[in-house]
Amino acid sequence: MVGLRLSLKQRYLVLLCFAVGAIIVHFSRNRLAARRMSRVDGLRANSSQFTLGGEPFRILGGSIHYFRVPRAYWEDRLLKMKACGLNTLTTYVPWNLHEPERGVFDFEDQLDLEAYLRLAGRLGLWVILRPGPYICGEWDLGGLPSWLLRDPDMKLRTTYPSFTDAVDSFFNQVIKRVVPLQYSEGGPIIAVQVENEYGSYAKDGEYMPFIKEALLSRGVTELLLTSDNKEGLQRGGVKGALETINFQRLNPNDIKYLDGIQPQKPKMVMEFWSGWFDLWGELHHVFPAEDMVAVVTEILRLDMSINLYMFHGGTNFGFMSGAFAVGMPAAKLMVTSYDYDAPLSEAGDYTTKYRLLRDVFSRCHAQPLPDPPSHRETTAYQPVVIQQHLSLWDSLHFTDKPLKSERPVNMENLPVNNNNGQSYGYTLYETPITSEGTLNSKNNVRDRALVFVGKHLLVFWILILKNLQSLMGREKEL
Repeated sequence: MVGLRLSLKQRYLVLLCFAVGAIIVHFSRNRLAARRMSRVDGLRANSSQFTLGGEPFRILGGSIHYFRVPRAYWEDRLLKMKACGLNTLTTYVPWNLHEPERGVFDFEDQLDLEAYLRLAGRLGLWVILRPGPYICGEWDLGGLPSWLLRDPDMKLRTTYPSFTDAVDSFFNQVIKRVVPLQYSEGGPIIAVQVENEYGSYAKDGEYMPFIKEALLSRGVTELLLTSDNKEGLQRGGVKGALETINFQRLNPNDIKYLDGIQPQKPKMVMEFWSGWFDLWGELHHVFPAEDMVAVVTEILRLDMSINLYMFHGGTNFGFMSGAFAVGMPAAKLMVTSYDYDAPLSEAGDYTTKYRLLRDVFSRCHAQPLPDPPSHRETTAYQPVVIQQHLSLWDSLHFTDKPLKSERPVNMENLPVNNNNGQSYGYTLYETPITSEGTLNSKNNVRDRALVFVGKHLLVFWILILKNLQSLMGREKEL
């Protein structure tokens, strides 16, 4: 045993260090408690106007999705948002990217949701979080992961146990990451949306209460919202959440209806569509800047809050773009660009809409707006000339052994990716044909289909393949 003796002077010095440390801890705790006390009174909807921190507050929001913008450009886009006079960022959370395989989660690098939200807070923006689980957003399967479809009885967006179990698992991961970033904890999140536009679907009366409870039970304490178009408002709400409306053209009767179902509550356009998405084979959608600004001006005149969807659209990378099927005999595919004719272009450039909106929103602020960030230089690259290529048929021997089945197996049920199936890309199906006749898919091809006889491309159809005539009489591969 070794003893340690201290001189009287050394003892006084140790005691002094302890005392100083105790004082620092005491004041740090008091400052933290004071900060939390000052952030208790978050966004409230108890009268015809929002309050934040007990003071009147109007949400001037814009949507920018972190997963549609390279991380290196996050700060540039958010600074441009703030310089336009907006005070609130809204973003979806794409379940299919964060959980590409069941039980395997990714919140790193481009998908670092926490870093994105902290950045918004550091730049002085509030946040409305829209975590789904369904986000729509013209995103593949509305953000739902494809491995859900491996259950042959799956009922998406319902209280079907297999679906709710998967939602619980996902929320266990995502909500614990955002709870510390709530307003009450000193963070930027002032509101959280319950699902998304459920009124347009509304297959299960217990579903929205389930999602709401899933958020509350995991520590969400900020204001809850729902979001629907006029028709969806009739079925998309849930008790305890403020209903908001989505539109592009303002109809006074829609505003009266919203006011009628929740009188003496603040009115908000959660999605004011600043433009529109584009579909393959169609022209780029344009919503004239003057028309857009006229609607925004009227919304503000009515003392409503607003969120621009989109403020900056970005890009549907990879196979992430969804399809549009409402009121159509066959779905139409979204293009890779999500420019949306938004105030910031797909490349993040200023547009006429941006300049006009900045003038409108500047009137909502007592202080001058910050200067917009300077324009980033861009480069026009020369066309890339492909010198060599490898055909599909020459590359097959590099793949795994084929799966043999009496009937075609949809790609989500293929035994690949740790039994999570195939989410994106192409699948090659082959079968021998021994007689001539008609090939009819019976409307089962709901995506791109390339049909080969031998190695000869016979037809390239999108979405529905049917009545392919006059196949030759000898044996062929399809």
